Amino acid sequence: MLNRRDFLTNTAWGFGGLAAQAMLHTEDARAENSISTGSNGVIQTLHHPPKAKRVIQLFMGGAASHIDLWDDKPALRKHHGEKSDFGEHVEAFQNGLGPWMQSPFKFQGYGESGKQLSEAVAPLGECVDDMAFIHNMVGKTGVHSQATYLQATGFQQPGFPGMGSWISYGLGSINENLPTFVVLPDHRGFASNGPKNWGSAFLPAKAQGTMIFPQRENPIEDLLPHADYVTPASEQATFELLDKINRQHEAQRQGDLRFESRIRSYELAAKMQLSAPEALDISQETKNTLKMYGLEKAGSTYPDKINPEEEAEYFGRKCLIARRLIERGVRFVQIWSGNDNGFPRRNWDSHEDIQRDHFPLAKGMAVGTAALIKDLKQRGLLEDTIILWTTEFGRMPSTQGAKGRDHNPFVFTNWLCGGGIKGGTSYGPSDQWGYKPLDRTNPTQVYDVHATILHQLGIDHRRFTVRHNGIDRRLTNVHGHVIKDILA
Repeated sequence: MLNRRDFLTNTAWGFGGLAAQAMLHTEDARAENSISTGSNGVIQTLHHPPKAKRVIQLFMGGAASHIDLWDDKPALRKHHGEKSDFGEHVEAFQNGLGPWMQSPFKFQGYGESGKQLSEAVAPLGECVDDMAFIHNMVGKTGVHSQATYLQATGFQQPGFPGMGSWISYGLGSINENLPTFVVLPDHRGFASNGPKNWGSAFLPAKAQGTMIFPQRENPIEDLLPHADYVTPASEQATFELLDKINRQHEAQRQGDLRFESRIRSYELAAKMQLSAPEALDISQETKNTLKMYGLEKAGSTYPDKINPEEEAEYFGRKCLIARRLIERGVRFVQIWSGNDNGFPRRNWDSHEDIQRDHFPLAKGMAVGTAALIKDLKQRGLLEDTIILWTTEFGRMPSTQGAKGRDHNPFVFTNWLCGGGIKGGTSYGPSDQWGYKPLDRTNPTQVYDVHATILHQLGIDHRRFTVRHNGIDRRLTNVHGHVIKDILA
């Protein structure tokens, strides 16, 4: 009878032999040192009963405009074109203190909650009663790189783990044949800071995000060999030799976490050769599912000008892959929209023309996101999966040039959905202009969002710390409050 060791050794081209050794070695060790929770994360006993198991984060790189998507401002329509008067000195990032500017997009109410949404995100109208909007988010800077770090890692400077890395480190994997933390970057390139947004920093390297580019012929770099001279036999012999050398090296360097993490990454790569291709194969999906995600014309030729159909295909594909990954046990998936600065704009940094840039990006994002929410809900996965939509800051209610908006770190919008979040909720209003929180003494900060997500996962953010350079570091720094008003 063909056992698992023989199956892996004989059928998995690539890391097959190493995979068998790695999995059997790991399983034997766990059998001897089993823990009742079954978790391979550092948190063996959750701090309280969880409402969620997984997280999908949608990050709009470049700063999406809250007042053109989620936060309707009738005052801007009433005073459109009038000289902007903020009633105080305003520090603009560039020169965005022109007249008040109404949104170029129409708003209308959706759902039982009557939530007002822009026509640019109209596909999400069907989902508003599952979503909780936070309209009084504040940042600390109008600089893209620092603000992106803050939203992604909880700190403005580099050198800190991403939220996905913290959760990966704390909770461990659900399925050890796939990464715990997966990142789906924008197909055009990275947003500000690139991979540092999902790095593990001072946490073990195995907690960092694994990048996958679903739209590429080779979605995971170096997963499979492509050289003609590589054969199953030669690769098997190579990895047997490498494994022998690595074990000798490891014996001489007991306790070296970097080396241990590197070996774990090779073991994961071996397992992924068997599991990743199937997880990324969307040909198994029905025509109706593909259409829902905007993929009915996948592979079409698109014009050079940015357009909603192309954006829907690329973003929708990532959303569908995210669903396939989380239903196979991936703990945290991060999806990016928008690459770093370039022209014409392929990100949300609409200094020149909100309508030109935001509409195709927003419509494409909304198609994929609405499909993701509905798909998770119909499969029973939304109830224990949190979706977080964020961006590094908002945009000003006054104009830059004739049609653009400058950076606004003083207030912007996040929203959450699923995983015990109370849908149909709008929390923490901004002021009449969408310039600052209406209640300036009680804004919501990224620490509060991070604390709330950890809370839903069964983790007390104050107790989840790692000693680094003499300081007990945590995702929420020394801040953070659970936003109880948005919890079901």
